[in-house]
Amino acid sequence: METRYQNANILVVDDEPADAGLLKRILEQAGYVHVHVLADGREVIRQVIEFSPDIILLDLRMPEPDGFEVMRLVHEQITHGDFLPILVVTADGRQTTKRRALASGANDYLTKPYDRPEVLLRTRNLLHARFLHWDLRTRTDSLEDKVREQTQALRASQMEILIRLAAVGELRDDATGQHTRRVGDLSAQVATALGVLTKQAEMIRLAAQLHDIGKAAVPDSIILKPAKLTQEEFEAMKRHTTIGAEILGRSEGPLLRLAEEIALTHHEWWEGGGYPNGLRGEDIPIAGRIVAVTDAFDALTHERPYKHAWSVADAVAEIRHLAGRQFDPDVAEALFQVVMPGSEPPRSSRSQGET
Repeated sequence: METRYQNANILVVDDEPADAGLLKRILEQAGYVHVHVLADGREVIRQVIEFSPDIILLDLRMPEPDGFEVMRLVHEQITHGDFLPILVVTADGRQTTKRRALASGANDYLTKPYDRPEVLLRTRNLLHARFLHWDLRTRTDSLEDKVREQTQALRASQMEILIRLAAVGELRDDATGQHTRRVGDLSAQVATALGVLTKQAEMIRLAAQLHDIGKAAVPDSIILKPAKLTQEEFEAMKRHTTIGAEILGRSEGPLLRLAEEIALTHHEWWEGGGYPNGLRGEDIPIAGRIVAVTDAFDALTHERPYKHAWSVADAVAEIRHLAGRQFDPDVAEALFQVVMPGSEPPRSSRSQGET
C-alpha cells in the first residue's frame, strides 16, 4: 500500500462495538495505521477538528444525533471547497434509505454484513477521490499564487514605466528630476500625520509621483518659460491635469485609479476657483488635497526656470497664508507638522510663486 493511503486518517462512527471493531480490524489488516473509532455521534465534530479525518465511515442508526444529523453537522463544519468523503455503513438496505443518505451528502453506501473486499475497495476509492481533490486544490492554489505574483510584477513594471515617464517630464524644469519622488514621499508623510492608514499612505506615496504626468504633453516653450505665462499659455498648462487623468484612466488597479484622481484634482482649490473642474472643499478627494499642498511646497522650496528657491520658513508661511482658500487648512497644518515639527510657522507677506 502506498504510504499516502497507509497514513490516511480514517474515522469510524458506529455505536455498535462489534461492528465498529470489525471495520477497524479489516482496515488495519489491510495496512491502514490511523483508524479511530467513535461510538458517540455527538463527538464527531470535535474529532473532525482534532483528528482531521480523510474519510468517515458512518453508521446511520445511532442515538441522537443519528447518521443523517451527523452528516448535516459535518458538512456545516467543512470549509467551502474542501472534500471530506463519507461512506455510509448500515444494516438498512432499503432503497429509500440509500437515496436519502446519498441526498444528505453521503458519497457511497455499504450495507451490513460487511464484505471485506468491498469495504476496502470503497474506502480506497473514496480516499483516492479525496487525495485527487487535495492535489487539484494544491495545484490551483499554486497557480493562483503564480498568477497573483505575475500580476503584481506586471503592475509594478507598469507603475515603474509611468513614474519614469513622469520623471522625464519633470527633468525639463527640475534639473535633478526628483520632484516627483519628493512629492510622493512628502505626501505619504502628510497623509500619515492626518491619520491615514499606513497601507493607504504608501499608495498615496506611489500615486502622487504621477501627479504631473500630463506635463509630458505640454510644450517646452511653456514649461521652460522664465516669465509669467500668457492666458493662452496658462490654459495649455492647465490641460496637464486632464491629460494626466486620460493617460492613467480606465485602469482596473486601485493604485492607478488613485493616481488618476490625484492627477485630475491636485490643482483644485479649497474655496473653489481651481482647475480643471472648479471643485471645492471636501468634494476634492483627500489625496488631491494632500498633493496640492505638497506639490506647492516642493515647487516653492526648489529652483525652477521662473523662480529661485524659497526657504522652508517662507514657503511654509506662504502656504499658511493660503490655507483655507487654496489649500485644505487641515492638510496644511499636517504639512507644517512634518516640515517644521514643534515650530510655529512664521507669517509672510510674500506673494505666491508659480507652482
